[in-house]
Amino acid sequence: MAHSAASRSIPIISPAEGVSEELIRALVEAFYDRVIRDPELGPIFHQALSGRWSHHLALMVDFWSSIALRTGRYGGKPQAAHFGLNLTPELFGRWLELFEATAQEVCAPEAAAFFVDRARRIADSLQIGLGIGPKALRLP
Repeated sequence: MAHSAASRSIPIISPAEGVSEELIRALVEAFYDRVIRDPELGPIFHQALSGRWSHHLALMVDFWSSIALRTGRYGGKPQAAHFGLNLTPELFGRWLELFEATAQEVCAPEAAAFFVDRARRIADSLQIGLGIGPKALRLP
């Protein structure tokens, strides 16, 4: 299959490049450890997930595995799960801040960039779906 010059100039990071189930699990566990300790996000997650942390962590590993490795293990409904939590664009910003810092510490640079890009897209999509709109338009 021939590729045009334009398609070759766009850098493509393979979802699986440098990513494994072990890395996904480490990222999810480190990230949510920060989230539950965060003064802004912690109370929201504690209230929403009271006593179900291990289930949530497993679900998030499946979610990120489906995104990064295309395993298809996640079958949840993110919009419905976040509905009614009184989330704001500022809280999404805080979530992204913690996620980005965690990804940069846990992952190699290419994998961190992949996860952060997907997290930003997911946050924007969730905000739009929840009717609160993304915090800011991100240009490439």
